Amino acid sequence: MKLTEKQIEEIAENLDCGMRCFYNLKTGEIKILPEFDNLIVADEELWNEDIEEIEENRADYFEFEGLESRDSFKIMDDFAKSVDNAELRDKLVRVLNDPKPFKNFKWNIDNSGDYRQHWFDFKKNRYIQWVKKQIELRFF
Repeated sequence: MKLTEKQIEEIAENLDCGMRCFYNLKTGEIKILPEFDNLIVADEELWNEDIEEIEENRADYFEFEGLESRDSFKIMDDFAKSVDNAELRDKLVRVLNDPKPFKNFKWNIDNSGDYRQHWFDFKKNRYIQWVKKQIELRFF
């Protein structure tokens, strides 16, 4: 499997958005599909051609797995512990131990000024590492 850094980043970003990512082992083409089970408004008809292509040629495609919620939680925890602002770090660590940690973490990050972008960069890097790990486990 020969993916460029740009392709790996594209896969990582789509996985982060909850999409399904398939890599054609013969052509190197990437196909992105919504996770229809998790979307109420997704119109599968718009994706029928890609769905049929993948189903009919399943052996030609490698599907990248998205992160489990516990893995996403670990990324948030690692980020919280890495924040150099003690007040924000303590707040993030605390909300991760309270009810609704994902919602409360997001709210605090969205209201953290420059740390919001640090969070996005941190998470993107972790997703890229996740994609690369899948490549290594499958093909090396």
